[in-house]
Amino acid sequence: MAVEGGYADFFGPQVPSTGDEGQTPTFALASAAYRDNEADEILKANSEWHKSSVGKPRIALFRPNLGEAFSRAVIDRMLGSGRAPLIQSFGTQPQVVVEHSLAAHRIRRERDNRLSAVMVLCGVLFLPGLLVWLLVFQIRTTIAGREDKRAGALATTLLVAMGLLAVVFLLRMPFDGFWGWYARACVVAPVIGWFWAKRICERTAHDLRERWSSLLSGGSVGAKVPEAVPSSPGETAAEELRQSLARLSAEQQSNSVFYAGPKGILGMGTRWGSWQLAEELVPIDPDREINPFRSWDVIKAVHDRLRMLERGPLHTGGFPKPTVRHWIVTPIGENAGAVSRPDGTDVEAYRIKPHAIQEICNNQQFGAGDRHYLGVQWTLWDGQLVITMLITVTVLHETLRIEVTGHALGPVHSLFTSKPAAKEKSVQKSVRFWETRTVKLPLVDTDEVVRLAARAPLTWYPPLLYWLGGKLSLPEPFGLRHAWADKPWRHRFMADDALRAATPVLRAVHSAAIKVLKENGVDTEKFGARSAGLSGAIQDAAPKKADVYDA
Repeated sequence: MAVEGGYADFFGPQVPSTGDEGQTPTFALASAAYRDNEADEILKANSEWHKSSVGKPRIALFRPNLGEAFSRAVIDRMLGSGRAPLIQSFGTQPQVVVEHSLAAHRIRRERDNRLSAVMVLCGVLFLPGLLVWLLVFQIRTTIAGREDKRAGALATTLLVAMGLLAVVFLLRMPFDGFWGWYARACVVAPVIGWFWAKRICERTAHDLRERWSSLLSGGSVGAKVPEAVPSSPGETAAEELRQSLARLSAEQQSNSVFYAGPKGILGMGTRWGSWQLAEELVPIDPDREINPFRSWDVIKAVHDRLRMLERGPLHTGGFPKPTVRHWIVTPIGENAGAVSRPDGTDVEAYRIKPHAIQEICNNQQFGAGDRHYLGVQWTLWDGQLVITMLITVTVLHETLRIEVTGHALGPVHSLFTSKPAAKEKSVQKSVRFWETRTVKLPLVDTDEVVRLAARAPLTWYPPLLYWLGGKLSLPEPFGLRHAWADKPWRHRFMADDALRAATPVLRAVHSAAIKVLKENGVDTEKFGARSAGLSGAIQDAAPKKADVYDA
């Protein structure tokens, strides 16, 4: 992981051990790289604000499945040269997800290398027969994709008819000599290649499914990425990959976030509640002026008070230790397609330096520019729930305003937590036709073997493969966690945790701020009365879309 002031050294895959926060969503997202579902399945995980899309294939045989599309899209987006900035994935370890995507891609690449050899020996050398068989499967795939119930039976009938025609062609060959034997080989060789390719595909499919199941079972299967570990100074590709992974970890530790209007703070979730305390600064002694103080003095006191939230008068559980950090928030448009991180002398390793944070806190309170927020954050439910309470202090003329807002990021979509299921279907019994029985299907069927074999030679040139089969387009601005996060309010206990955190945080903020005001000669009677009113009102906290104004 990145450390303050630079990148951490990285010499191998990072696997979260048991007890690490963020284990569940990290492994759930990583499992998508090993899945064999249809790529369109990921569209079910689209949220109100963040939507991914899958391009329609020009040729159905070249379409990717979910694991192929997901791993390729994640690698290109998070490690590609000149990539756009990423959104932090709170409650998740994005580097682990990327490493599993690399590992899954390497496993498939090894399979595709073998399939490419099969295609050359049993396909390219007998090209006429290969093209005829591929055309048949393309037509069959197109027919089977229709909604008509009879389409499946028609597609199967087409394949059987083609098989019978091939047998007739072998028995009554219209050619003699060399071309006769070559024509027979054109019919038979692709079929032999299919049996060979099927064994290769089944072996890889079992490996991928075992990794998928192990990740969701808590097995902590490691992601083997040997290409990320340079063994000599001349291995520039491995060194570039290592640096890309290190930059990814450093950006995850950035203290710069983005406010996208109704979408809330990207990565932290939408704002569900807001409470303001705004009163006039009046000296307690009319004959004396208030001691000069700045917003940073109040924020510093609040910061120290929030770090003590896990301590209470009773030994009965309570808050776990929170993460208290200073954030610089940059406003962007609701439909912005990209973000731009701050740069310059005040930024080091994606982190804004403390003196710049203090200056923004004291000076940028009105008009254009970034804003300062103090955040207290809990990562709960093994990373499935991220609760963030943000505090900002502003002083305009003689009014001091303390605002506390609540943000909640829910669990990853249930699509990512589903384990691999056996492939089977229900059919009618031959005698008792009114009853059904379950029939197990092969893990890799005929169509899947043909699809993988057809794609294999083109995996060396992804742009052509994308053009023919389509690809997964990720929602921008992209962050692994918030792109597929569900709302926490559907889960009773998660909702309770988010709502319960608001009251003690608000009271701690107010008590720390009022103490600073007293120390500097401010009459805190109105502040105390207003704080008491808010303290009573927040006990009935209810989530709402606080950023969607009725105006």
